[in-house]
Amino acid sequence: MTEKKYDLREVLDEIKNDDTQYHETDVEIDPVAELSGVYRYIGAGGTVQRPTKEGPAMMFNNVKGFPGVRVLTGLMASRKRVGKIFHTDYKTLGKYLNDAVSNPVWPTMVEEKDAPAHEVVHRAEDADFDIRKLVAAPTNTPQDAGPYITIGVVLGSSLDKSKSDVTIHRMVLEDKDKIGIYIMPGGRHIGAFAEEYEKANKPMPITINIGLDPAVTIGATFEPPTTPFGYNELGVAGAIRQQPVDLVKGLTVDENAIARSEYTLEGYIMPNERIQEDINTHTGKAMPEFPGYDGDANPALQVIKVTAVTHRKNDPIMQSVIGPSEEHVSMAGIPTEASILQLVDRAIPGKVKNVYNPPAGGGKLMTIMQIHKDNEADEGIQRQAALLAFSAFKELKTVILVDEDVDIFDMNDVIWTMNTRFQADQDLMILSGMRNHPLDPSERPEYDPKSIRVRGMSSKLVIDGTVPFDMKDQFERAQFMEVPDWEKYLK
Repeated sequence: MTEKKYDLREVLDEIKNDDTQYHETDVEIDPVAELSGVYRYIGAGGTVQRPTKEGPAMMFNNVKGFPGVRVLTGLMASRKRVGKIFHTDYKTLGKYLNDAVSNPVWPTMVEEKDAPAHEVVHRAEDADFDIRKLVAAPTNTPQDAGPYITIGVVLGSSLDKSKSDVTIHRMVLEDKDKIGIYIMPGGRHIGAFAEEYEKANKPMPITINIGLDPAVTIGATFEPPTTPFGYNELGVAGAIRQQPVDLVKGLTVDENAIARSEYTLEGYIMPNERIQEDINTHTGKAMPEFPGYDGDANPALQVIKVTAVTHRKNDPIMQSVIGPSEEHVSMAGIPTEASILQLVDRAIPGKVKNVYNPPAGGGKLMTIMQIHKDNEADEGIQRQAALLAFSAFKELKTVILVDEDVDIFDMNDVIWTMNTRFQADQDLMILSGMRNHPLDPSERPEYDPKSIRVRGMSSKLVIDGTVPFDMKDQFERAQFMEVPDWEKYLK
């Protein structure tokens, strides 16, 4: 019997009969602002402008200007849906991904005949080649710098081809064969590879892979120290599925592509060439980012020269993510939970029971940690855990510590601890002058000149909502009768 191959279409087949998880429409939609504007109401969630909510993934089958192309958004915009897709408990996804990092299943090469991503090929030398007409990338808001690829997995290698990596970046379609890519300084392996090529004044071959199994897109967002330089995160995706990711050789560049993607763009990151992000719109804005604000247009993005666009033959799916939506929380937050759990379990095993990065922090800025204390000697260990979390992920800004009886996935329960198990004069820790994420608009010198010298610095906060061990009996919650068959009263 042939092994079932996991890809985006296989995942959709598993959820498409559940109306709470998936919905599609044949009503025409404009990819310029309207598509994201509609999904905001249906299921974006996260830090998107209210009103919004958690809802089903959405497939738009009739996209204006792109006949025969479908656009999918919101596939991961629900933690419960991600658990369903990964066939595991959504409350322990961090631990699940931590295990995957520790037991990678590395990708394998396949022949061209086994690569549906290459069924249709458009080359840059074709007379009518124009990525803006071939790639149905949405423009999320009327202020965006242009159409954005928001969930394209960039695959590249070091100059000597000894290492390869995958990362996700914001990429704007600037011209018929030109893309601007924002590579955040520091920490990203693709950025380190690009620096090597630029110093050698050589173009760096890459592929951009779009429309993928969430095992790939979520696995690709791991960062150091969890996945050190040279660790290819496609191994995480392989471990999640217990099936290696299929790779195929690029058609116009010396780099591999993900064989079962819906779209692949091939090209080169050009050395010593930059482009203004909003060169076509001059809005001063890039696109909505995970903190809930429009990112500022970057004056000098690196440039990708596109050499080919390939895609599946039948109804190819362009996948997109709304920056501040809960989909970003799944992609960035769950791997961050895994990173924190890995580090704290090495340093203080058994003391952190679970970790959750909630939508309020966009998956990156906030962590809630569930703490276990065995005896009085463990008092203070919770604050040590918070410091470890900051060291595991420099973009983290706020840590909330709670006891084992608190549901970290219920923000009412978490905030309850701040009102009944917390005193501000003794249970706050403030750490000034640290590095954080430059997309937080409060992290600029004019906001806090005493602590912020350059943009991207921040004061970090620990809220200790744990009960002192010697006072535990004074904070026992009201105990209700256990009724195992309570559901019968709903029938």
